[in-house]
Amino acid sequence: MPIYSGGLGILSGDHTKEASDLGLPFIGIGFLYPQGYFRQKITQNGDQEAVYVKVRFAEAPAEPAFTADGKEIVVSVALPARNGLPDRRVYAKVYKIQIGNVPLYLMDTDIHPNALEDRELSARLYGGDQEMRIAQEMVLGIGGVRALRALGIEPAVYHMNEGHSAFMVLERAIDMVKNGLTFAEAQEIIRKSSVFTTHTPVPAGHDAFPFHMIDKYFPKWHEFLKINREEFLNLARQEQSWGPTFSMTVLALKMSGRHNGVSKLHSEVSRKMWNWLWPNKNVDEVPISHITNGIHTETWLASELKVLFDEYLGKNWTRRIDDEAMWKGVHHIPDDKLWDIMNILRKNLVDFVRMRTRQRLIRLRMHPNEIQATANLLNPNALTIGFARRFATYKRATLIFHDNERLKRIIHGDGSRPVQFIFAGKAHPRDEPGKDFIREVYHRSHEAGLAGHLIFLEDYDINVARYMVAGVDVWLNTPRRPMEASGTSGQKAGLNGSPNLSILDGWWAEGYNGKNGWAIGDPEAEYASEYDQNHADASSIYEILENEVIPAFYSRDTKGAPSQWLKIVKETIATVAPQFSMSRMIKDYTNNLYIPSTGSRLSY
Repeated sequence: MPIYSGGLGILSGDHTKEASDLGLPFIGIGFLYPQGYFRQKITQNGDQEAVYVKVRFAEAPAEPAFTADGKEIVVSVALPARNGLPDRRVYAKVYKIQIGNVPLYLMDTDIHPNALEDRELSARLYGGDQEMRIAQEMVLGIGGVRALRALGIEPAVYHMNEGHSAFMVLERAIDMVKNGLTFAEAQEIIRKSSVFTTHTPVPAGHDAFPFHMIDKYFPKWHEFLKINREEFLNLARQEQSWGPTFSMTVLALKMSGRHNGVSKLHSEVSRKMWNWLWPNKNVDEVPISHITNGIHTETWLASELKVLFDEYLGKNWTRRIDDEAMWKGVHHIPDDKLWDIMNILRKNLVDFVRMRTRQRLIRLRMHPNEIQATANLLNPNALTIGFARRFATYKRATLIFHDNERLKRIIHGDGSRPVQFIFAGKAHPRDEPGKDFIREVYHRSHEAGLAGHLIFLEDYDINVARYMVAGVDVWLNTPRRPMEASGTSGQKAGLNGSPNLSILDGWWAEGYNGKNGWAIGDPEAEYASEYDQNHADASSIYEILENEVIPAFYSRDTKGAPSQWLKIVKETIATVAPQFSMSRMIKDYTNNLYIPSTGSRLSY
């Protein structure tokens, strides 16, 4: 189901799968997004084109959700007049997807009797303006709670995964007030049974709406809640330079009892960012804890490595994924066996890149000689470095080109130690600087000295990611610290034995131990400008590649295996696999947030 654009969507899918694996009584609520996120096509000039393809329901694992008496569930939310449409109700049909033991309920507004504009509300990720955004979040939060009622489900705990669903607390409050509670009493119950996770350390990434828009979309809600307008607006008030706004994150923080960031460093940043909500507390006392993200191991592990783990970790190792002691068994895998698999996975990636590149050139109707040349694209035996993620500018995809001539010397060396780079990723359709970064990488891939050793692979998705995290030798990550909340792609690479070469940001600030990869730059350094920071970080990358990565990879023992390199690979797997597994993450959420929010003394 193409209902994700990047890390948070993938994380939610992994979260759901692991909840099923662990037998957690858990459900998910979201949008179906019939057009999903866009398919990326790269033109002959390196421009990103966004192509939206509607999901064929006959081929999707989604079926209508039904009430106990067999009726299809359709929920509705009242919205105000807009673009000539009078005050109206927007209807959303609820679909069910069974994820192992866990049901996922997804809403779709592309149904009769909705007007065309309202059908587009849940058509695709990240569409429309602020008016569409608030309407989407009303359908998600308010409609989501109404869908649960129609299903006859009464959750013990509600988990708001980012602020987009925060309007759910208002719908829950109205229901309680209708049944005789005061708003203060309802607020206390909601706080005790609600968990909120923030996923972004960037202020601009938190949705906030001007008060006049809240008045328009929630005209009588304060009356329904039996509070005044000012009290209603103060539930989410955030002062901005241009005036007060209604912040979805503030609403979620005020109306939940437990809050967390998605890495240790991110929680520190979040405590500083939201300290003003707790003016009587020091930054360290702000109640935003951290649960560092993880990955669903069996989704992202290469099948060839699973066979090896079955042999050296025991047949039942998948039941003990978060057991750090068990993973030490990786050190007993013979070097030659592990190296053979590393070579197979790299060759699989190179073959995949050749196939996808050939398909793209055929689509562009390139000369037959160019198409034929893809048969020799990249070197299946060369040190291969991967960079794949959203092309947000803070991730600095082009940092590696800071000193282009030095990069070329690294790539070619003395001819006996070749290095190659594979890039992939999408920019938000309205992110022009991000698209410029894609264009630059693409043009660099055709530049003399880089052509044939660097490639941009179009249409990054789960399939491309699986090949890359398993097939590259090194995973490159260059965010501007501390703007990477967590990141999980490097965890997937680490699970598959690809050491990280990364800025000490997000999860890597916790994961790096000095023996399982490399840290770029000095995390404590302060710079006069972004250029100075880029220069220092790029220089650090070049030095690490020249002095550590390349010598270790190409230093071979009598059997032809790079024993020094494989020591790093084994340490990578042994440390990353348990600590950054979704198994560990879900147990942390359950023990630290979910169970305490139920008032239960049980442990999971």
